[in-house]
Amino acid sequence: MTQTETHAPIEVTAELVRDLLREQHPDLADRPVRLGARGWDNQLWRLGDDLAVRLPWATETADALLLKEHAWLPSLAPRLPLPIPVPQRLGAPSARFPRPWIVTTWVPGAPADRAPATRAAEAADALAGFLTALHRPAPEGAPVSPDGRGAPLGEGAQRFFEHQLASAVELGLVPDPDAVRAIWADAVAAPDWTGPARWLHGDLHPANVLTADGTLCGVVDFGTLGVGDPARDLAAAWLLLPDGAVDRFHDAYRPTPDPATLRRARGHALLFVFLGLLVGHAGVHGRPGGKPTWGPPAQAALRRLVATA
Repeated sequence: MTQTETHAPIEVTAELVRDLLREQHPDLADRPVRLGARGWDNQLWRLGDDLAVRLPWATETADALLLKEHAWLPSLAPRLPLPIPVPQRLGAPSARFPRPWIVTTWVPGAPADRAPATRAAEAADALAGFLTALHRPAPEGAPVSPDGRGAPLGEGAQRFFEHQLASAVELGLVPDPDAVRAIWADAVAAPDWTGPARWLHGDLHPANVLTADGTLCGVVDFGTLGVGDPARDLAAAWLLLPDGAVDRFHDAYRPTPDPATLRRARGHALLFVFLGLLVGHAGVHGRPGGKPTWGPPAQAALRRLVATA
């Protein structure tokens, strides 16, 4: 199932959310309900000031990802230095809404694609502290990252890279393709991760990280939570931090990443860059209109990466 293959669209309204709460969690049904956000997989409806209802509404895989968050995030959240949405209640499929849904805590802040971090040192330290705390060896039975996230940069990643690069070049979004290919070749040539499988967020692009007062203040959307190579998440430094902050991040992250991990992280960063460039371009990625705010962070990250080629 690809990301654009979906269930029949389900119209979600404030009235539907209230009806679901009355049926299954009546003690929450009197709280004010208002739309918080619509993502690729889920809709988020604010429930008062401190909670939110998260409902899958499009992609086929969203149900399993939602249930995974419900199973694992409550045990991970207490050790993380930045707030994350912690599931509080589970909603069962019903005649009104045939898919599972959850009630989570609400994490305040602005998405970093709309409000980029500006305080370099503080943001680098915040990201390093969060990933140091998250990247612990995962227990037996922890989920594998979906879609190869956290896996070695093998043949599937190579095909994806070539396809995405070709699309971005055709649209005039990559001014120096040779430099991009050089970064990718170096990342693919780096030795694979041989350490323990560590917890990964897996999808740390700017729309999934929140900011306030110029620094990071929260992390959301753990649907891709899994285990694997920490280089996948270390790539986020190139997309989230202001110019000149990546080295500080590497110095603050523990354990200090080895050169091979940093090389692989640059390759993963390129995959995120293509995601941002193409989703940020109108009409690309199977959805009309795109997400224009995804483009500028990707362009800035590409510029930083090419400067290291």
